[in-house]
Amino acid sequence: MTRLRAWRVSTRVAGVLLGALSLAACAPSTGDSAAGGHSAKVKLTVWSWRVEDVAAYQKIFDAYEEKHPGVTVEFQTFKSTEYETKLGTGLGQQGGPDVAQVKSYGKLQPFIEAGQLAPLDGKVPGLEKFDKTVLDGARGKKDGKIYGVPFAVQTLQVFYNKELFARHGIQPPATWDQMLAAAGKLEQAGVIPFSVSGKELWVLPIVHEVFGAARYGGRDFEQAVLSGRKTFTDPDYVASLDLVKQLQPYFPENVTGVSYAESQLLFTSGRAAMFPGGAYELGFFQSQAPDLDIGVFEVPPPPGARVQHPLTPGYADGSYAVSAKSAHPREALELVRWMATPEFGQLFSDKLKQISPVPGVTAEDPLVRQMAGNYAERGSTYLMLVHFRYGRPVGTDVAGAAVQAMLLGRATGQQAGQRIATELGKWFRPGS
Repeated sequence: MTRLRAWRVSTRVAGVLLGALSLAACAPSTGDSAAGGHSAKVKLTVWSWRVEDVAAYQKIFDAYEEKHPGVTVEFQTFKSTEYETKLGTGLGQQGGPDVAQVKSYGKLQPFIEAGQLAPLDGKVPGLEKFDKTVLDGARGKKDGKIYGVPFAVQTLQVFYNKELFARHGIQPPATWDQMLAAAGKLEQAGVIPFSVSGKELWVLPIVHEVFGAARYGGRDFEQAVLSGRKTFTDPDYVASLDLVKQLQPYFPENVTGVSYAESQLLFTSGRAAMFPGGAYELGFFQSQAPDLDIGVFEVPPPPGARVQHPLTPGYADGSYAVSAKSAHPREALELVRWMATPEFGQLFSDKLKQISPVPGVTAEDPLVRQMAGNYAERGSTYLMLVHFRYGRPVGTDVAGAAVQAMLLGRATGQQAGQRIATELGKWFRPGS
């Protein structure tokens, strides 16, 4: 997920100029709008933080425009770190987006509570068939209404370089000990076993979830902590935090100084053999290193694991919502209705190499199919993102800081667990 400056893209033109895209809109043809049923020229503006997805969305929205000749779709992106602030301003006034890509679960709630999004209950056919965990990412915490059409399921696992594995006689590990043996062999050969960024806090809870979900108990622990029967000082959860520290010798040197972009480059350049991360990495890896032969595997359960089989943690990445101040609410609703169809889901999956939540979509990419299948069979919840972003401080920030302190040698697993429990206890109430 590359951090670049904001740019605007008209999906009718495909001009690329360095790091910014400036595309001039072609005049749309006059015809019957599918939403309005009358001759009209309507330009819908869609906002997103996914700067790296511009080219793919051009092609996706081209398909929509072909069937809706009275409508053009302009895809406008912003830096991820600035997006929520800009979106809050844009949704609060005329001239903002008609449709906005919004983040899920707790990150969605401020926009709902401000009355900036239109509820979609009963307005989008097929939405009720989406997976509940995914659909909950677009649900208002207080009113229970749905405010978006989910666009992606992200799963967490380990990517690996097949050529490096073959060169060193390594197979995807079936046990924790096999994984450690493979890491040791790679290290001895001068290859970084796991490419990890310890500098950016949002990455570290993902690393912990990839390696630790089975150890702390996956969905059983999830239900126990939500009900108040357990906390983050639970011995199994502390042991899962300790796993990250135990694996540190197989991370890049001075891992807390390694940025996210640098960790990606270590993997795509072949200097690192494995990369624990989200399904969203695949499209980027393939675009940056098209000749890289990539595989994925689920981390085997470590000794003492509460779950005795691999787990694939997952979550709803976000959804597309209709602005309450859209100048074209009817056409905007028609667009998000289309986003709930298999046609959109298939285009999204195939163009972006991601897992579509739309029922009935089967990805053409075999790795996307594998990750989706793993989640369907052995899925668990990315705990901090799904349940602990509804207050301040947010769980992903707290867990990231706690794990980073461990990597810096400033905290034990027990101290990290206590820090997480204390910080989240400032707002989280079991059973709420």
